[in-house]
Amino acid sequence: MITPQDARPDLVAGERYCLTLFVNGASDLSARAIAAVTGMCDADLRGRCQLEVVDVCDRPEAALRSRVRVVPTLVRTSPLPVRRLAGKLSQERVLAMLLELGDTERTAP
Repeated sequence: MITPQDARPDLVAGERYCLTLFVNGASDLSARAIAAVTGMCDADLRGRCQLEVVDVCDRPEAALRSRVRVVPTLVRTSPLPVRRLAGKLSQERVLAMLLELGDTERTAP
């Protein structure tokens, strides 16, 4: 498991993040994933994040183009390297660590 100490602090300092969250309709799982990702963006990236939410029912070609096989999936395309997180995306702290956002002011649950 990646800890905040293992994360790359060089990614945090001033970098803009491009994230795409792939969900399936208005399900409860999709709503939880959207809430967690937007919460993480607000808390950890503070205006340095471009987040696009894609409903695979409406835009299946976008999921295919991004090689998304499971929803919800969060894709970080910038900064490189590309990172993909799939499955239950409801814990902001875990998302931040896996996306290598570095040590943040909030503490882990």
